[in-house]
Amino acid sequence: MANQSPSSAGLHWVEGPRVTKVPSEPFVGQLFIDGEWRDASDGGRVTRTSPAYGVLAGDYARATIADTEDAINAARKAFDHGEWPKMTGAQRGAILHKVADLVMERQEEFALLELMESGKPISQARDEIEWAAELWRYAAVCARGLHGDSHNTLGEDMLAMVVREPIGVVSVITPWNFPFLIVSQKLPFALAAGCTAVVKPSELTSGTTVLLAELLKEAGLPAGAANILVGKGSEIGSTMTSHKEIDMVTFTGSSAVGKALSASAAQTLKKVALELGGKNPQIIFPDCDWDAAVDAVVFGVYFNAGECCNSGSRILVHESIAEKFEQAVIERSRQVPVGDPLCEETKVGAIISETHMQTIKGFVQGAREAGAKVTLGGEQLETAGLYMQPTILSAVSPDMEVAHEEIFGPVLSVLTFKDLDQAIEIANDCLYGLSAGVWSANIENCLAIGRKVKAGTVWINTWMNGYPELPFGGYKESGQGRELGRFGIEEFTELKTIQMHMGPRTGWWLPKNK
Repeated sequence: MANQSPSSAGLHWVEGPRVTKVPSEPFVGQLFIDGEWRDASDGGRVTRTSPAYGVLAGDYARATIADTEDAINAARKAFDHGEWPKMTGAQRGAILHKVADLVMERQEEFALLELMESGKPISQARDEIEWAAELWRYAAVCARGLHGDSHNTLGEDMLAMVVREPIGVVSVITPWNFPFLIVSQKLPFALAAGCTAVVKPSELTSGTTVLLAELLKEAGLPAGAANILVGKGSEIGSTMTSHKEIDMVTFTGSSAVGKALSASAAQTLKKVALELGGKNPQIIFPDCDWDAAVDAVVFGVYFNAGECCNSGSRILVHESIAEKFEQAVIERSRQVPVGDPLCEETKVGAIISETHMQTIKGFVQGAREAGAKVTLGGEQLETAGLYMQPTILSAVSPDMEVAHEEIFGPVLSVLTFKDLDQAIEIANDCLYGLSAGVWSANIENCLAIGRKVKAGTVWINTWMNGYPELPFGGYKESGQGRELGRFGIEEFTELKTIQMHMGPRTGWWLPKNK
């Protein structure tokens, strides 16, 4: 089918007023290695065009394998011989707090750069920067609280300690959908533990991570403790994951890439932490808080244009209310402001790239061919920039691709269930297990979902709340390991047992009676 114009799409299209002008010049960045800015060793550059405005948004030095090895060696030197791992937790925490302060001083600059490269609305970009700053503050607190264990019950002649040590040099590889938030779920926790790092953001949204390097240097982070590269994963990713001087890899992205990364890291048996895809269900019972559930469904699938691993991209609705509930979601979806990211009112911005737009449209077309009904949207909009209509697919059965595959766009799949057991069965009939939600006034239904649905996070009568104190990660092909909370810093440590013998020790070859 042909693309539709905003005026004919039956949606709330937003074109103005803008909070500021579209920047006339791109953000220009270099590589940050061993505390210094440098160009790529071969002079290569990579550019980024804004998906919302079609103008050049970023222009960066493009790291080579040689540059990557330089960054890894700088991080190795900083860990083995530098001051960062030797600092007290309080000293490291003070620097991380300073980074958070500097981020908030330049919040608007970060938000605009994030908007230009990702296409997300300005209000959501600002929120992302603020939330990221909170993660730096929380990691700063964790730096002071990292601790081990002791054992004083092993006998009069033995005392033991279990201590946590920084794991070493960490490769941090982040995606394009929440570039500054996700680097802030990883890097400050690695630094808080005393690790050093090499960071590679997505080449589609490198700007805010490159800008972060300025702040790290200003805050007093020692040279080499954090090194930031821009480049394609297909070109330098293998070096970052297999290099013998890397001790750990932490990655957020697709499950397919996560599997390939794990295979590469396995060559040297590195520790790997993965935060991958999701096909997250919201389970709606007849006794739900109706308005709250409808709002949460609309928010859950259209937030960040659905380009979110926690997207509530499928809902499971009790068959007795399915038709009425879906109609309410359709009507609410028509009111969601879609359009210019520089407008305060906008809630759904541009899709990240033309390639990804075709992927989303391919899923919708596949759903049509499989027998699902497009009850809202389903088309790309004929306008400057890459915009997809908020889309709802009904009559979706559990065996359809759109019921269990991650679309990563503003597309909602509606399924129905008869009873609690079937709801749990459908929810778990998926390779992913990142998050899930349940809407019911019946606490037994809620607790049953909480216990039996295989997901790293289960929300009860709410959706997509997040707190620095609470761990985040998934079951099954949604990843391994956890971010945030005390687990977030512990991921970047090794456990060491230290046993201390007191008093004389009898030679092992002597008879026991002597």
